[in-house]
Amino acid sequence: MSKGTQKHGKPFIVPQPIRKDGAGGPDRGPRDVMRDLQNPDMLVPPSTDNGLLPNLRMSFSDTHMQLNHGGWSREITVRDLPIATTLAGVNMSLTPGGVRELHWHQQSEWAYMILGTARITSVDQNGRNFIADVGPGDLWFFPKGVPHSIQGLDEGCEFLLVFDDGAFSDLNTLSISDWFAHTPKDVLSLNFGVSEAAFEGMPAEQVYIFQDQVPGSLASQEVQSPYGTVPLSFKHRLLAQTPIITPGGSVRIVDSSNFPISTTVAAALVEIKPGGMRELHWHPNADEWQYYLTGQGRMTVFGGNGIARTFDYRAGDVGYVPVAMGHYIQNTGKDTLWFLEIFRSDRFEDISLNQWMALTPRELVRDNLNASAELLNALRKQKWPVV
Repeated sequence: MSKGTQKHGKPFIVPQPIRKDGAGGPDRGPRDVMRDLQNPDMLVPPSTDNGLLPNLRMSFSDTHMQLNHGGWSREITVRDLPIATTLAGVNMSLTPGGVRELHWHQQSEWAYMILGTARITSVDQNGRNFIADVGPGDLWFFPKGVPHSIQGLDEGCEFLLVFDDGAFSDLNTLSISDWFAHTPKDVLSLNFGVSEAAFEGMPAEQVYIFQDQVPGSLASQEVQSPYGTVPLSFKHRLLAQTPIITPGGSVRIVDSSNFPISTTVAAALVEIKPGGMRELHWHPNADEWQYYLTGQGRMTVFGGNGIARTFDYRAGDVGYVPVAMGHYIQNTGKDTLWFLEIFRSDRFEDISLNQWMALTPRELVRDNLNASAELLNALRKQKWPVV
């Protein structure tokens, strides 16, 4: 290790790729020391890491920022994280009054409100409409092909959008302004029963995000449909759920069992206290796409055949675990770690290594692993929350 100096004059230790047992050696060449400080388990991998496992980490900070009057967006898709074939994510912010214009997708949209408030609107295939306000910790889900909009309210908002296709791009969606711009005016005139002059002020291209006034109350914007409102709500209050409390944190699980409209995306909001860990486990039904909200942590993914790799994560990072690969998430910081684990599935499923071993004949576990009496007794005493 050697000493360096930060901008504000405080010294810090320059990490070197050297294990405690002496393996490795100093890196004296060009390097990004600040990046190495953020990724200690890549600079000095645990000795248990082995083999070739693809990159399973990407930061929104390393993506292109799309800036518009009214807000911004950035996305992580297979172009940025090639292993993430099942889901893609968009981080978006809207100013007070900023609008993500009327649009629809060929993929379903699942969303988590990070901060602030927004108004969402939609109409389904049977002419039933939906208008609601969403705040921190709220979710929404729009099935593919269902048109919708999002508008920032008094304080603006920031949210995460997740789409059930890793190749998705939010910059390649179906927007009302784009359609109008590429439809002949005589066709528009015939369709709406007005003169062609009525379309002279239309945008010449997709507006995507634009600045508008903060809308009035929900009551003032109510639009009565003769067909009523959607039968299954597009909104879910995740933070209103009673959490499952564990010794190291908590979890709130949401899927089609408690958010019926969400038929292609399931998720869990996980809290890990300092020093805590999301236990060794795997998901038998889908790949896992993660979004880190606060804190910092690390994850080792076990891919079988002696393959394992460790990654470090911070707020704003995305992680990925292919289906059925074993892994854990450990809080390595001083603050609480919050993250979302998201799946392209109608149901949340996971298998606990601890629980599997505890519910398997004791003698079989002992002989398989040459397990100690201490481990076997610890497994026998474990209790699990009822989900």
